Amino acid sequence: MSAAVETPAQDGTVQDTPAPRGGRRTLAVMLGATLLGATLLLVAAGQTWQSGEVSAQGATRAVSVSGHDVSGIPGALALVGLAATVGVFAVRGRARTVMGLLVALAGAVSAGVAVSVLAGGFGAALDEKAARTIGLAEATAQHVTGTAWPLVTLAGGLLVLAAGLLTTRQGARWPGMSARYDAPVRAAAKGAPARPAETPADLWKALDRGEDPTAG
Repeated sequence: MSAAVETPAQDGTVQDTPAPRGGRRTLAVMLGATLLGATLLLVAAGQTWQSGEVSAQGATRAVSVSGHDVSGIPGALALVGLAATVGVFAVRGRARTVMGLLVALAGAVSAGVAVSVLAGGFGAALDEKAARTIGLAEATAQHVTGTAWPLVTLAGGLLVLAAGLLTTRQGARWPGMSARYDAPVRAAAKGAPARPAETPADLWKALDRGEDPTAG
């Protein structure tokens, strides 16, 4: 599948021209970094981050908390980053830069949460879990140990951050949806004959017929 960028023709219409090879390469890097980073964030969020013990009435029980228990921020921001990355293909110009900044922010905040946990923050989650385990209002977990999953979250956040920054710097060189799938108002404004708007169902039908929706 060949990528293309839209350039204005002399008659005012929009034509698709092959995207620069460097643009396709950086686009692939961005997509790979976002997908890998978001996957790491989502997987790590479901794993055990901290474990310990709590004692009550002569009995000792093991307690543990997952990334979701410690903070739901990285998992939620992973989805935000993925959604914003998809949105990059639907916008151009400054809007694409805004999307890149949103992805970068999601990665930076996720990485910040991981750094805070590694530095000893968010310890209240394990204590709250310990209190619920023994049925008390307050309790303190003992023999607390951590796992490597916050490090995985840190790596995922940095990847998403890098993908967002790459979008802000190189996004203008990347292809978008072909002009044939733009709204008819946009085509008419440029002097081209208006054509019916394409719906998602039309795009799927085109794929079923073996057509490339990104081609001009």
